Amino acid sequence: MRIPALRILAALGFAALVLAACGNNPSTQQKLTGGTATFAELPNAKPNYIFPLTSGGYFSVANLSQFQFFIYRPLYWFGQDGKVQLNTSLSLASEPAYTDGGKTVTIKLKGWKWSDGQPITSRDVEFWMNLLKANVAHWAAYAPGEFPDNVTAMSFPDSQTIVFTLDKAYGSLFFTYNELSQITPLPQHVWDKTSDSQAVGDYDRDATQAAAIYKYLDGQSKSIGTYDNNPLWQVVSGPWKLKSMTTDGHVAMVPNPGYSGPVKPTLAEFDEQPYTTDTAEFNVIHSGGVDYGYIPTQDVEQRNSLTKYTFAPWIGWQITYFQINFANATNGALYKQLYMRQAMQHLVDQTSYIKNIFKGFAYPDYGPVPIKPANNFADQVEQSNPYPFDVSAATKLLKDNGWTVNPGGVSTCTNPGTGAGQCGAQIASGQKASFKLEYSSGTVVTAQEMQAMKTDWSKAGLEVNLSGAPFDTVISDAFGGSTVADMDNWGGGWIFAPDYYPTGDEIFSTGAGSNGGAYSNATNDANTVATTTSNDVKALYTYEDFLAKDLPVIWIPVADAQLSLVKKTLHGWDPQDALLQFYPENWYFTSS
Repeated sequence: MRIPALRILAALGFAALVLAACGNNPSTQQKLTGGTATFAELPNAKPNYIFPLTSGGYFSVANLSQFQFFIYRPLYWFGQDGKVQLNTSLSLASEPAYTDGGKTVTIKLKGWKWSDGQPITSRDVEFWMNLLKANVAHWAAYAPGEFPDNVTAMSFPDSQTIVFTLDKAYGSLFFTYNELSQITPLPQHVWDKTSDSQAVGDYDRDATQAAAIYKYLDGQSKSIGTYDNNPLWQVVSGPWKLKSMTTDGHVAMVPNPGYSGPVKPTLAEFDEQPYTTDTAEFNVIHSGGVDYGYIPTQDVEQRNSLTKYTFAPWIGWQITYFQINFANATNGALYKQLYMRQAMQHLVDQTSYIKNIFKGFAYPDYGPVPIKPANNFADQVEQSNPYPFDVSAATKLLKDNGWTVNPGGVSTCTNPGTGAGQCGAQIASGQKASFKLEYSSGTVVTAQEMQAMKTDWSKAGLEVNLSGAPFDTVISDAFGGSTVADMDNWGGGWIFAPDYYPTGDEIFSTGAGSNGGAYSNATNDANTVATTTSNDVKALYTYEDFLAKDLPVIWIPVADAQLSLVKKTLHGWDPQDALLQFYPENWYFTSS
């Protein structure tokens, strides 16, 4: 899942993913009931899509973890006490049972209810599956051959039981954490129709009608101004209901009195507040106008003066990169040359950016598996740097492959062709190493990082033309075929949610729904498949070692997801979830 800037299986490492708890001790203070808590959205990262079957242009933390999940609970919930693990108490179903050597999966629902009192049943899961199977091209989490393609048959023996037959045996770790994790039961008794006026039926059981249902729900989801009163969005499964929402990102949630889960909200309301820049948000922090916000990295030295707040860096289960478009008409042929990608990576000075731009609140990224929080999935290759900052090495790569290097200017291909020492396939004589990069605006450190990188790349004659745009625009351009840029940095890379096991089937496999750069490599595809069929972590090491060197994207430092500032009167918010979810149903105020 894409993120904006800033911000059970112990033997395999999930139980090691623990974030330190922070915050003051409320044990001696009076717990208050009610009140409205406010949460600051990251700059230009407002929620703008409510339908859980989400396409690439809307597949973000702002829309899923920090909006949809409050009202539409996934079948299985992940994240518990700061750990990346299955949380059975918050899941709508008991743990799945694998039989037939791993080829059959049986799921038992818990009998929870929708907010209108109707039970959540296997029919609601069937509805999700039917919509998904008929609309995989619109689903950001789709990887060809994987879910739902790998479910060859499904049955629903009773209202609380789902049985999936799989095309082959899968590792239970992968299938639970990356496949079953994708399911969100949908209110079939409300949504199974193709227009406002049509009566609800069983239309989803016909693939053509299922496509029409998706088109209808997708269209309704794009009408943000109607969320308040659209009957579709009033029946929910989560602990919260939408009270109001504006097109500029103001969100108000109130408790769902019919929520079946174990933790009921005690707040009367929680609100999400939008900001166009981190500076604007920080001005509100100074006036005490937000309960759960953040301090911009460039202002972090001021944190000790904000005595009403607790400072708590929020580390996510994430990697960070900017996407390069292998299918771009102008520069796609350049990106397909490994030497060009290697030269680009050699020109990313991660150490300097972390020290001078991120003030130490970041760490390097050299590959596709997170190194923080501490875990057993990132091997030594992942934690070393195959392509350290080295202008001479980048220059040599270009010269050795047919380029005349013009430091401070634009390098050009002067020896075209596919032989040794030549520029490579489909690169013409005179082709310029000139690129367009669109990045997420509103965060000072992202702009500073891109400017620093532009300067570093110019030392080898790689010209980068920068343009800034809101986060929502950048991800829409990156996954919508826009020609505004051939490189895209939405500011935060990828958090492994709702694909919690850190294999890249959704982002780097050929044809995957979130592979917006159209990277394709048969070795990587085979390596990725191997991570799905075994719980052996060595398969993951093979996968990550290859991509650390083959560079499907350009790796850049992982900034702390957010440098949180939380009012000392607000409690129940820590430890912060590594999946960047938060739990306002746990929050409460004290008087001091």
